[in-house]
Amino acid sequence: MARRILSIWCPQLAIDRWQLAEGESPAPFALLAETVHGPRLAAINAAARRAGVQSGTMLADARALCPDLAVAPGDPAGDRAFLERLAIWAQRWGPWSAIDPPDGLLVDVTGVAHLFGGEAALLADAALRLAARRLTTRLALAPTAGAAWALSHYGPERAILHFPESSSLRAERSNPGRPAQPWIASSASPPRNDEGSEDERRGGVALDDLPVAALRLDPATLLVLRRLGLKRIRDLSGVARDALARRFRNSRAPAANPLIRLDQLLGKVPEPLLPVIAAQVPLVQRRLMEPIRHRSLLDQVLGDLAADMARLLEGQAQGARRLELALWKVDGEVLSRRLELAAASRDAAHVARLFAGKLDDLDAGFGIELARLSAPWCEPMALSQADFEQAAEAHGTSLSACIDRLAARLGESAVRRPLPVASHVPERAQRWIAPLEPERAVQGQLAFHARPLKLLDRAEPIAVLYASPDGLPRRFRWRGQVHEIARAEGPERIAPEWWRERSSTRLRDYYRIEDDQGRRYWIYRNGLAGDGRGGVPEWFLQGLCA
Repeated sequence: MARRILSIWCPQLAIDRWQLAEGESPAPFALLAETVHGPRLAAINAAARRAGVQSGTMLADARALCPDLAVAPGDPAGDRAFLERLAIWAQRWGPWSAIDPPDGLLVDVTGVAHLFGGEAALLADAALRLAARRLTTRLALAPTAGAAWALSHYGPERAILHFPESSSLRAERSNPGRPAQPWIASSASPPRNDEGSEDERRGGVALDDLPVAALRLDPATLLVLRRLGLKRIRDLSGVARDALARRFRNSRAPAANPLIRLDQLLGKVPEPLLPVIAAQVPLVQRRLMEPIRHRSLLDQVLGDLAADMARLLEGQAQGARRLELALWKVDGEVLSRRLELAAASRDAAHVARLFAGKLDDLDAGFGIELARLSAPWCEPMALSQADFEQAAEAHGTSLSACIDRLAARLGESAVRRPLPVASHVPERAQRWIAPLEPERAVQGQLAFHARPLKLLDRAEPIAVLYASPDGLPRRFRWRGQVHEIARAEGPERIAPEWWRERSSTRLRDYYRIEDDQGRRYWIYRNGLAGDGRGGVPEWFLQGLCA
């Protein structure tokens, strides 16, 4: 049975998702993406497109063209999560689906078209259901993922492709480097005028007529092909395959090698796809016979839910790391609380105690009639035989339980621990991680000079007087106060990390100094006079010494 892949492309995924949440805006609107050169338009709505604004332009240029343009920050992580949920929902048309980042899906519909009345009816059903979700889509059905992607992005709005066996064999015999000429039967109406090629007037288009960008190549490879005059897939057939292989022999990535992409397009080279699998989330709930309004009754229901969840997780040999509690009120409002644990646990009493601290500000209104507890993040947790005598004699609290209580009271981001990082730059010498996150081996143990006990969150500029450009500092002003330097030690020179910084970054000379009051500081000079990387060197105070 020939393989059939359905490609679903959502060209306006970010804008469609925003409009689903905020409502469609009649005024020009755009979502922004932060870049090194400033905010750039990541997606625009139809009104902005009619005003002449184009996606990908800088915000300043777009505002000059359309002063009424409203903007909001984009949410790539939210778009990805929405696409994952959409991939699971799209499995109504096939046994598995895969994400085609950043805004597409691939669904395997091999052998299922007859359940919908044929492939054309399957495409029509997909277009109807996706339109009901208010998503702008383009669909294509083809024997390979590469062909389906090419048609959905550069073909008709809805297209079906078959590889005729006879034409493929003739094409291979006549020119091994030339792809076959399969026809694309489109459900869209063919052009009514006499413009376009003969294939387009017949309601189809040859695969060779698509641009080389339909091969899913990276921008650098597309630029090379355009400079060579290869603009369409048919142009690749005019070049010997050996010549293309020599030109791209160092390009091992499929997106940088047009021959690999061409073979994937025609099904000569397999293309692995990673399917999206729906995870079964452990969930327990209680439907209450009478709505409850009192806190004591809610605590009892919460304890029962925690015990039910503990039994469910124990049967699956798992422990919860994240728990979500949802409470349905009589008026239809849903109250939710979330809890993250430092380590996997299924201790019902511990979970109930942590959630109790998050329900103090709960407004039950006319009462709560449904309570649901789910564990979307779980980790394996082996079963163990309990030692009742040892448990009865145990005193105190475990480290993970203590961390959970601190995080529940202070916030999840307030409980962290430092981890050393192999970097000579002081502000990069450590990073903060979760309390119980396993430490990764530090690449190379670096030997440092004495470091101050306290580093400022951000180095503060100071004014320094020194005898010569390369001499020791004599006096400095910090936070409006002048300090006379009695002793100075240094410098300790730290060069910039050239592999992660710009070439204009200047080296630093660090000094340990003591003023006339006996207070000690850690300061540095950023750059040297005449180093060609800026003007006069600048001074900063970065730490306080003991």
